[in-house]
Amino acid sequence: MGYLMLLVVRMVVCVYMFMMFHFACLSSHLCHSQESSALLHFKTQFIFNTSFSEYYYGDVCPHVYPKMRTWENGTDCCSWMGVTCHSVSGHVIGLDLSCGVLVGNINPNSTLFHLTHLQTLNLAINFFNHSPLSSQFSRFVSLTHLNLSHCQFNGEIPPQISHLSKLQSLDLSWNDDLMWKETSWKRMLQNATALREIVLDDTDMSSISLTPNPLSNWSFSFSLVTLSLLGTEIRGYLTSHILCLPNLYELKLYGSEIIQVHVPKLNCSTSLSFLDLSSCQFPGSQIPDSFSNLTQLTFLDLSGNGFNGSIPSLLSNLQHLTHLDLSVNAFTGSFPSFLSNLHHLVYLGLSRNTLSGQIPNVFDRLTNLQSLRLSYNNFQRKLPSSLFALTQLSSLHCSYNEIEGPLPDKVAFLNLSDLTLTGNLLNGTIPEWALSLKSLRYLDLSNNRFRGHITEITSYSLEYLDLCNNELQGNFPESIFHLFNLTVLFLSSDNWSGIVHFPLFSKLQNLEYLYISGCSSLLLKSETSVSYTFSNLRELRLLSSNITGWSEFSGKFPNLDYLELYNNSLQEKVPEWIHGMDSLRYLSLSHNNVTSMDHFPWYRLEHLDLSFNSMADDISSFFCNATFLEGINLSHNKFTGIFPQCLVNGSSIKDLDLQMNKLHGILPDTFQHLITLNLNGNQFEGLLPKSLFKCSRLVDLNLGNNQFEDTFPNWLQNLSKLEILVLRGNKLYGQIANLETENIFPSLIIFDISCNNFSGSLPKAYIRNFRAMKIVHDVQSRLSYIERDWFNSYDTIEYDSSMVATIKSVSLTFTKIPNGFAIIDLSENNFEGEIPDVFGKLQALKSLNLSHNNLIGHIPHSLGNLTNLESLDLFSNDSYEGNMGLCGLPLSIQCNNVPLQQYPSSEAEDKFGFGWKPVAIGYACGMVLGIGLGFCVFSIRKPQWLVVFFGDKRTKRRSRGNRRRARTTLFQLLVVM
Repeated sequence: MGYLMLLVVRMVVCVYMFMMFHFACLSSHLCHSQESSALLHFKTQFIFNTSFSEYYYGDVCPHVYPKMRTWENGTDCCSWMGVTCHSVSGHVIGLDLSCGVLVGNINPNSTLFHLTHLQTLNLAINFFNHSPLSSQFSRFVSLTHLNLSHCQFNGEIPPQISHLSKLQSLDLSWNDDLMWKETSWKRMLQNATALREIVLDDTDMSSISLTPNPLSNWSFSFSLVTLSLLGTEIRGYLTSHILCLPNLYELKLYGSEIIQVHVPKLNCSTSLSFLDLSSCQFPGSQIPDSFSNLTQLTFLDLSGNGFNGSIPSLLSNLQHLTHLDLSVNAFTGSFPSFLSNLHHLVYLGLSRNTLSGQIPNVFDRLTNLQSLRLSYNNFQRKLPSSLFALTQLSSLHCSYNEIEGPLPDKVAFLNLSDLTLTGNLLNGTIPEWALSLKSLRYLDLSNNRFRGHITEITSYSLEYLDLCNNELQGNFPESIFHLFNLTVLFLSSDNWSGIVHFPLFSKLQNLEYLYISGCSSLLLKSETSVSYTFSNLRELRLLSSNITGWSEFSGKFPNLDYLELYNNSLQEKVPEWIHGMDSLRYLSLSHNNVTSMDHFPWYRLEHLDLSFNSMADDISSFFCNATFLEGINLSHNKFTGIFPQCLVNGSSIKDLDLQMNKLHGILPDTFQHLITLNLNGNQFEGLLPKSLFKCSRLVDLNLGNNQFEDTFPNWLQNLSKLEILVLRGNKLYGQIANLETENIFPSLIIFDISCNNFSGSLPKAYIRNFRAMKIVHDVQSRLSYIERDWFNSYDTIEYDSSMVATIKSVSLTFTKIPNGFAIIDLSENNFEGEIPDVFGKLQALKSLNLSHNNLIGHIPHSLGNLTNLESLDLFSNDSYEGNMGLCGLPLSIQCNNVPLQQYPSSEAEDKFGFGWKPVAIGYACGMVLGIGLGFCVFSIRKPQWLVVFFGDKRTKRRSRGNRRRARTTLFQLLVVM
């Protein structure tokens, strides 16, 4: 018996010793060798590119680190960065390589899929080369959390994803090439019933369309807490079925324009706190009354939904709101004072609506407010004093309104970091606090009426400073050179005095964008032989200054890609320091007196603007070593030679402006990729190049004032994007065929074929199909111009279309053409027959010129429908016979106080639909307009109607009512029978 007892004791001791040894081994070598080998092999499939990851993902992952570099053979994988092991079994159950700077592919045979015990996997914010999302992810059957966001996966999401039935969190967001199939999506929702978080932002769900109510038909788990489908293009209806899920806390559907929100009633108790329904669709363009029941909301974003009318008071029920965004809608009326009852508000966004009136003085009740966005409205008068008493305010945007008056001398801001008030009527001096707040990082007071001197700037945290287009004066502020955190600096004035030493800007080593204009003396040359380096400068714009020492300057710009030296009286050759900029992509030296580029090393140059200079080189082979040029503007020079053949032979040229030079010869017929082509005012001859019809993206074609001899180019009619067609002043001839097709020049808004030899009837078929001229642009919208992108990148270069138009016998140069500025000029040809009624349907027309032809018959009554017309020219001087008292523009007869004569008798009225009396009255108005226009152009130099098109926003608004009334009166006179 004693022996048995001894044997039992020995066995217990052995077991105890074995277990102690086993757990000691586990504590020092937890990782299984197979899993360690799998991880090490997985590591070999990638490179670690820190700079690449910072460039692409710096905004979402500020701290990137190659975690895999800590993985070494012979060490315990459970101690490796990003690896988590089970405390007992030693299996790898967690892998977090987010922000791991990985670049490579995850193939189906990857050893990653050997880690079958994984419960959490996070590979977010790496770059997997647009490789397919492998179906092997389904092997992780124990997975509860999967995050593959920002990974650049590609293709269809495999249906095997539904095998992950234990998933609680799924994040595949920001893989914009990942696509869901409806069957895969439905199967996943049916199997993964434990899902609490679904984040699929920016994946492609456009194929999911479970009509009529796809969202309400989904079998969502009652445990769902977060559903985020931003920008997925999923379609269907959002109903109360979703909003009333008992545990739903966060719902994001931003950018789902085809989601219709249909929630007339919400008879449920909901825990919803975060709701983003921006850029969706709401019936009736109104916020549903039922939203007043969402009383637990802290975050509400309804921007970009086209809501109109007044902002509804139902929002005052949402007493827990901290974030409210109603921007980019069409709300009207005044600032809603009831919003001040939302005492917890931290963010309030009302930008880009049509709100007006004075902003009420109610901000003393919004003491928690940190960010206020009121830009792009019609707010007027002064900003309220209570706004400047908000101690927590960090961001204030109130740009592009009509706010006036000075800013206060004192404010209570303690944490203000962003102040943007550009585009208002603010005046007085810039207060000292605006230039001395210690927390201020972003300051934009441009496009106002601030005057006086700039005091010393001591906001040393400033990163962005824009004081352009004010009435500032005095010396250039030298305290600028102590703002070492500046990345963007824009300063312009017409009254800077003293000498500005440009090399001093090299002290600002963080500076990336520099815009300076209006300096009385901007000295580039250094007083010493030191060569200054502008390490991070990417964009340099020095405009309308008196630059000295530019040819001797020796600065270095290793990263500069945009250089503009506009209107600086620069002389002679382009200096060597510009020639040496290998990184340069955009170069503009326009409006100077440059005479030669010499042998410029084009390198990466994509856009070149040498317009308005004195260059007289032979252009024939000027660009033949330019590989990347996409935009060239050499207009208004003295270039000679023939059209460079190399510009069309395999060239990347998209925009080409060679107008007003001395070029000659026949154009090549091999055009391919052009978007704009302006050859106006040269001596080109021969036939129009038919290869232009291959330029499917062509928007602007101006071949005016040359010697082309051809018939009308009917083969251009199917260019669907063509907006400007100018063929004036050539030797074009023949009839314009009245083609019976419907898609003729659908986008055309400028049609000028004047001063040619066209004959036959007016081109009725073309006129009938000018669809873009039938669309009247909203006169309330801010003025915009026809422009094209030179290239698509982070800093878009825009090309402004230009043209010469004859309006009431006055030739006017438009350096920018306003959108919707529709013109038809068929004058000085040999057209005959009657004026067709179809002109009356072109309601966007601003100018119509049919003069100096052989037209007969009645003036169509339909012209009275052209309520936007501002210039109508149908006749020549002989149409004024019998009215000897009329003189001045547009007539060639000068005014010498000739007494007025009687109008012709009523017997002559039968010849015209209007009758002579109203026609004479109309042309008397035309005479007055012509005289006024001439007087304004040559005396005041600011004619009122040009101010309407090119003036500032305030002038447009004041003149809009007068212009409309004058226009109506003129046409009432013209259409009287």
